[in-house]
Amino acid sequence: MTTLFNPCILIPVYNHEKPLPRIVERLAARQLPCLLLDDGSDASCAEVIRGLSEQYALIKTIRFEVNQGKGAVVKSGILAALAQGYSHALQIDADGQHDLNDLDKFLNAAKQTPEAVVIGRALFDASIPKLRYYARYLTHVWVYINTLSWAIPDSMCGYRVYPLASTAKLVQTIAMENRMGFDTEILVRLYWQGVSIISIPTQVRYPLDGLSHFRAWEDNLLLSQTHARLFFGMLLRWPKLLLRHFR
Repeated sequence: MTTLFNPCILIPVYNHEKPLPRIVERLAARQLPCLLLDDGSDASCAEVIRGLSEQYALIKTIRFEVNQGKGAVVKSGILAALAQGYSHALQIDADGQHDLNDLDKFLNAAKQTPEAVVIGRALFDASIPKLRYYARYLTHVWVYINTLSWAIPDSMCGYRVYPLASTAKLVQTIAMENRMGFDTEILVRLYWQGVSIISIPTQVRYPLDGLSHFRAWEDNLLLSQTHARLFFGMLLRWPKLLLRHFR
């Protein structure tokens, strides 16, 4: 059965009024529909988002009056995108760290294998904060343990394409992390569900406006709690996970 490929872009936004217009301009030039997820941004950023939605017909917005966290708004965006008839959602960050020249690589991979999740494997320059750089490798190790595989080489890169039907089903049935840990948790749980993972190397830099909402100690603590939950989930699934290597 052929799956209609009808993608949109999801961008979670929290006070990224400086880099966001440049990103939207490039997406609009490519005629890509885009859903901006305004996570309780300040008035100045909210005004920029409203202006962009008025300027570009393909831009739609969802406004959260109180900050929910990246994971929470992305979950809402996934459900909204599916309800609007899209088959896939390509998620990028609003701070300009992702290389939009790679959009075709991600979208073509998703079109060719529509049931898979397409994820970025970040290639960093010197702009990445050292604490985040080393914390990423600890997360990589936990993901290898919690999937009993090397299938997810980078679970923290926010550049990815979700197949909406399978992802929305998971979002609706499992309570998942509402902040930064969502990016990792959703991939592990999709892998547990048997969803294939396609990884694409992509350049990432931190960030164009100098603004990062990653809270070094708080979000790393939440990530640790997420890894622990996933570890106990893996223990319940380890025979099935190992069996995948022999199929």
